[in-house]
Amino acid sequence: MANVNIKFNGKEFLLSCEDGQEEHLEELAFYLNEKFSNLKNSLGNIGESKLLLIASISVLDEYYETKKKIDLQKNEIKIITEKFKELKSLVYNYRDLKEKEISELSKNQENLKNQIEKNRNDYETLVDKTTLELENFIKRNNPDTKTQ
Repeated sequence: MANVNIKFNGKEFLLSCEDGQEEHLEELAFYLNEKFSNLKNSLGNIGESKLLLIASISVLDEYYETKKKIDLQKNEIKIITEKFKELKSLVYNYRDLKEKEISELSKNQENLKNQIEKNRNDYETLVDKTTLELENFIKRNNPDTKTQ
């Protein structure tokens, strides 16, 4: 334990604190002494006990107002976190949907490509067959090649 000399309301007090907390204790005592002095200047000398009570209530009021603000901020962070999780879920769902659409489009493209190739082959076969039939027709109906 460390000991710290604190000056409050013109008087010296010896206070103990954990090792390493001396500076923090001095800051707190300075802040409380400043509050006390400001109240004493504004309210006059209404008694040390009453001034200490008012100073304590003033510090507690600041504490609770700060605590309320922190609680509100925590709540806002919680809401934002939930919205972020919801948005993240929507993004993943959208991505999955688009990947499925891309896969289906790829399959459709492949099917269309195969159908085009089949139609091309059928067309070539039809052209070849028609050409052959036309040649045969011409041969059969050509007076020069007719046998008598």
